[in-house]
Amino acid sequence: MKPPILIFATCGLLFAATAAFASGPGTPDAKHLTPNAPRTITVSEADTPPVVRAGLLQSTLILLPAEEKVANVFAGDTVDWVFDGGHVASRFISIKPKVAGSTTDVHIVSDHGNEYTLQLREVSGDEDPHFDSKIFILPGDKAAKQKLTELPVFVPAAELDQARQQIAAAKAAEAATLNAEQTKEEVYRSQYPGSLHFDYTWDKSKGEELGLQEIWRDDKFTYLRGQFQETPALYEVKDKKPSLINFDFSNGLYTVPKELDNGYLAIGKQKVEFHREGAR
Repeated sequence: MKPPILIFATCGLLFAATAAFASGPGTPDAKHLTPNAPRTITVSEADTPPVVRAGLLQSTLILLPAEEKVANVFAGDTVDWVFDGGHVASRFISIKPKVAGSTTDVHIVSDHGNEYTLQLREVSGDEDPHFDSKIFILPGDKAAKQKLTELPVFVPAAELDQARQQIAAAKAAEAATLNAEQTKEEVYRSQYPGSLHFDYTWDKSKGEELGLQEIWRDDKFTYLRGQFQETPALYEVKDKKPSLINFDFSNGLYTVPKELDNGYLAIGKQKVEFHREGAR
């Protein structure tokens, strides 16, 4: 048997390239081969590797348990045998012998860290013309079965690249959103002074006694600023009826989440009414 050769890259599915099929002088005429029904084989580290009957130029499909994907594959003979796992990480491996009577072994490592070793034998020269068309592999060891319930320990290269692309796309989208928000904020700041209106009137002498200094509004809020000994209550007047309203107060600044037309500040008997010019 020829020395084992690694035909998968770590955590990937890169198979060795093989030459075109050819029949040599020592290759007998292929007899008509018949595929067996799919069968299941159990692989255990303590047992002799099970034999897979392969047919000359016929494909045998090997399937790992549904929870697993192929991470690495080692084979003894990559010249007389073709191994194909496709371009996307999966649980499938196709094997095909190119030379009659050839044998080799294959060692499969799954993404969960399980290891499965099989013996491959080309059987076109046997009296029995049947070959294995599909093989389902099951782990025979308790530890291997337990690994199926756990998270993978290897990530196939294709999935790793996809995850990296998704992370890069998410970061790019986040950066684009942040940039758009910053641009929006900058535009708002540049236009904000033009949206301010200082169109309120009040009795300046009463305002000075209470501590009121300025009243203005933008397109969403009304602001009152002053230096107050105590925080005055703020009322809105509609239809000549006063009512307390919600506001935020910090460092002498009232922020009211609406445009006020008429209202007043009051502490005890002190009261300062204000009106927006043009408002009824």
